[in-house]
Amino acid sequence: MFSTKKKVTAALTLTVASAFLLSACSMGSAPAEESPAPKAPESSEATPETMDPAANLVGPGCAAYADEVPDGAGSIQGMSQDPVAVAASNNPLLTTLVAAVSGQLNPDVNLVDTLNGDEFTVFAPVDDAFAKIDPATIEGLKTDSATLSSILTYHVVPGQIEPADIAGSHTTVQGADLEVTGSGEKWMVNDANVICGGVQTANATVYLIDSVLMPPAA
Repeated sequence: MFSTKKKVTAALTLTVASAFLLSACSMGSAPAEESPAPKAPESSEATPETMDPAANLVGPGCAAYADEVPDGAGSIQGMSQDPVAVAASNNPLLTTLVAAVSGQLNPDVNLVDTLNGDEFTVFAPVDDAFAKIDPATIEGLKTDSATLSSILTYHVVPGQIEPADIAGSHTTVQGADLEVTGSGEKWMVNDANVICGGVQTANATVYLIDSVLMPPAA
């Protein structure tokens, strides 16, 4: 009888050991579960490629500008693709300004590389603005490089300033300050009216204005 108990005990021990061995083998051979790859956080902000360049425009003349230049390189959409001097050269409203900054008016004054080489806010007088100036003054600028450079750089502020932040005093590349006042669709830069502002180029924010700004006398 004692021998029978030993046999039963041995059999139970063998059965339990076999169960543990099978369990261990099963655990070792099961493929490890892969944790799901972390997902990149979704951004609610539009990429520059998908942003609408007309989204932040201000000024009573924006609709007329869009009607006059509805497409092409000089349009609101087209200007957003090029650096500012190139974009301005494609805009039919800015032919006199382009002549002044590119050496066509005065061969000794060429600001194209400077304007294209950094980020700026540009207050751009349209052709009708230059038409207000005495022709004799324009003629004199053809040889007065210092005065022409001073006038042109007074229209340029370092860094891009969007319409939401444009109000206030800004120091120009020329060195003197200019003052932007207004709200909603009506804005002024010193005594000039903003026709359409917040026009985007590849490196600048442009405000089309109806008068040429004159820097304060030194």
